[in-house]
Amino acid sequence: MTEKKLVHVERIPVRWGDMDAMGHVNNTVYFRFMEQTRISWFGALLPRGEAWGTTGIVIANASCNFKKAINYPATVEVKMYAGAAGGSSLPTFYELAVEGQIHADGSATVVFIDMEKQKAMRIPENLRNLISKGIQ
Repeated sequence: MTEKKLVHVERIPVRWGDMDAMGHVNNTVYFRFMEQTRISWFGALLPRGEAWGTTGIVIANASCNFKKAINYPATVEVKMYAGAAGGSSLPTFYELAVEGQIHADGSATVVFIDMEKQKAMRIPENLRNLISKGIQ
């Protein structure tokens, strides 16, 4: 089992427009909740432009296990966990809960890229150090 550490918690209100014809939050929105949490965490780690330089991030894979429908109105609490950083990648894990009940969990592999070369790159040491410390 991958060891993981809680690094960030984001509370996101469900919008009326997040629902689909079935009357619950559309499955694509769950990925948006995970994305928003991930971007908030990276923004807290290192504010945009501070030292990112030409370093960027892309998602190599993403998954979501839907356990229970989320309905409007609600506030989703997304807990983000980080696993051990690899050479150029970072495994991330998520729990999406409403009022303490987990409605979904998921994961995404973040890959660091050189935006000029459009190729994977080793995670810069300054970011690697910040990631290992984590932030909540």
